[in-house]
Amino acid sequence: MGFADQRFNVNLSILFTELPLLERPAAAAAAGFTAVELWWPWVDSPTPGQPELDALRKAVEVAGVQLTGLNFYAGRLPGPDRGALSIPGEESERFRANIDVAAGFAASLGCTALNALYGNRVEGVDPAEQDALALENLALAARAADRIGAILLIEALNQPESPAYPLVSAPAAVGVVDKVNDTTGLGNARFLMDLYHLSMNGEDLPQVIERYAAKTGHVQIADNPGRGAPGTGSLPLEDLLDQLNKAGYDGWVGLEYKPGDRPSAEAFDWLPR
Repeated sequence: MGFADQRFNVNLSILFTELPLLERPAAAAAAGFTAVELWWPWVDSPTPGQPELDALRKAVEVAGVQLTGLNFYAGRLPGPDRGALSIPGEESERFRANIDVAAGFAASLGCTALNALYGNRVEGVDPAEQDALALENLALAARAADRIGAILLIEALNQPESPAYPLVSAPAAVGVVDKVNDTTGLGNARFLMDLYHLSMNGEDLPQVIERYAAKTGHVQIADNPGRGAPGTGSLPLEDLLDQLNKAGYDGWVGLEYKPGDRPSAEAFDWLPR
């Protein structure tokens, strides 16, 4: 086993960002990748115009890569926001307006995984009110994902970098996964296991894999410390991915790391060809 036996895709919202958005799919293909994933690319608009959607779709198609994952609208990301769906008022409405747009775009490219970031706690708002709103919106998102044959991903982030985000452990995120599945009866909500975030939280990664591999719909990696490429930190990522394989996970592994002070195309020297 090892890195050579994994299916890696590259996240075009953190790698190749030195290039314009429409040039990134081709750059990923030139670097040897056959699949890509994206955060919601239009930070200021949950409902971009059809020409913008068509241009990105064409860029992915012409590059010959598969879009394997897409975030719903999540506010300013990168930036201070960590999602919109649990935030009462305008942000929640923007998330709802985005649901069918994101699902339609995903469907146009055969993408079958949609990630819904929960959103930060809001000062002065009862957490229970936010959680009720989140469940309502996640159920809407799960139903939209189901209509296109996709899964809904729910992600744990890390507390040091996202102190206002409530899902900062694997059990917390999986608890929401279970609530969404109980609410919709669809069973298409899954855990997004980001090994970097979980390691930043100090979680026992082998134990997390043992407990939650069966509920995991996608895996993302970066090394820790630093959120750089594998080998720049101390995480035993090769061993952890082997454990995931043995536990039955056979999906994509998203490369969601920072390239450092070099062009993104040079940040894959750890990867067996």
